[in-house]
Amino acid sequence: MKEISELNLPGDVRYTEDHEWARLDGNMARVGLDDYAQDQLGDIVFVELPNVGAAFKKGEEFATVESVKAVAECYMPISGEITAVNIELVDSPGLINTSPYSNGWMIEAKPSDLSEIDLLMTKEACLAKIKGEG
Repeated sequence: MKEISELNLPGDVRYTEDHEWARLDGNMARVGLDDYAQDQLGDIVFVELPNVGAAFKKGEEFATVESVKAVAECYMPISGEITAVNIELVDSPGLINTSPYSNGWMIEAKPSDLSEIDLLMTKEACLAKIKGEG
């Protein structure tokens, strides 16, 4: 497992307590698992994604990730409707391990309330939580 100093936590995304991330691009949000979560899970071997058009409230389970160590539920960082899923993850779920913020994104959603992004943690707050300070 990575040392805290080795974690990749970009400053242009926001983080949940459960280690999902969300990045706004205009009025759309791209969502995935952060580097800490993928590192803790180990090699990801299967991803179950939602259907395009499905709507979720903040905190609702939207996907499941299976690794060699465990099965983990993924929770929506913000409320919204799924507009795209990363189909590449079906055949290459390990993209979440190798590229969690670019090729390993999970879903895109149209947020129902853009202000919810402001309730998520910054990079600094996420690091503090991981270190046990938050």
